[in-house]
Amino acid sequence: MAHPKTERTLVIVKPDGIQRALIGEIMQRYERTGLKLVALKMLVPTESMIEAHYLLDSNWKKNVGGKAIASYMKKGETPPSSDPIEVANLVVARLKKYMTSGPVIAMVWEGAHAVELVRKITGGTEPRSAGIGTIRGDFVLDSYQMADSDDRAIRNLIHASGTIPEAEMEIPHWFTHGEVVNYHVPHEAILYDVDMKNILG
Repeated sequence: MAHPKTERTLVIVKPDGIQRALIGEIMQRYERTGLKLVALKMLVPTESMIEAHYLLDSNWKKNVGGKAIASYMKKGETPPSSDPIEVANLVVARLKKYMTSGPVIAMVWEGAHAVELVRKITGGTEPRSAGIGTIRGDFVLDSYQMADSDDRAIRNLIHASGTIPEAEMEIPHWFTHGEVVNYHVPHEAILYDVDMKNILG
């Protein structure tokens, strides 16, 4: 069984994150936790690449549509449809337009509980309800209500893998095996060495 320190997750800084000059701030939030950046690239994705990304998981539409509907109901708002698949199709169409509007930065972060920690640091999908102290909670004011009224995707700066299996599907979609680098950094000795050897020389 692999050690938790080898867990990896995909992060994409979306076009609005780049346009708002938040690249360094976003990366710093993950890096200072102790996670290690092992892959990085900038590109303008195609619509087909974005659609394929969101449909890697065959249950994605059902899950995302269901979550979106629940979120509307919780806020006392009317969802665009009661059918999760219809809601998800609307989400995909908007995401394709949003994610291809400019360059994105795709990254792979490695470290213990990488998927969970990145999601926690990033904050909830809707910035309006994301916690203060998270990236979305601190830097974005968008909401589902505003996005729906403008017929667009919610602008929330970042995509982050939701689960370990999701990360394992998403990383190869954005990076070849050779683009993900295996290397060591000094702080790993403090984070992961059982006895914290060699501190005193």
